[in-house]
Amino acid sequence: MSAGHFLGGIAALIWDAATDSYLLLRRAPTKDVGPGQWECVTGRVDQGESYEEALHREVQEEIGVSAQIQFIIGTTHFYRGPARPENELLGVFYACAIADPTAVTLSPEHDQMRWVPAASIPHFLPDTHWLRPVIARAELIRRHLPAELRPVFRRNEF
Repeated sequence: MSAGHFLGGIAALIWDAATDSYLLLRRAPTKDVGPGQWECVTGRVDQGESYEEALHREVQEEIGVSAQIQFIIGTTHFYRGPARPENELLGVFYACAIADPTAVTLSPEHDQMRWVPAASIPHFLPDTHWLRPVIARAELIRRHLPAELRPVFRRNEF
């Protein structure tokens, strides 16, 4: 019986309203793909799992907390390793929040985390980093939605 092929991926861009900062994670040097690179929570959608289920599972596995989905930032085409069909995933970027930013604990997948203020992203990530346009789009959506459609997050809601 075949283990199957992963077709979907998720990314959870975690934002803290109190500090207007994004959680960035550095991949551990032991990882086979992207060691030392900064990213947000990312992962594959397992067979039989929805994108939202994968998001909640990956957030729990990678940073040890539960996340609240605020909105969908957009879709993407992920590669894990060389750009070959067997390494491709179609994915969804989610804007998320967590109840307590101090409760984050790193899994062995990452060796460092930083809450980076939105205004500092251009100074923290290189111009060509894949996360810069994702954060820019999240900022655009967050700041330009009409007030009645804007995601509201209160720390004690979940």
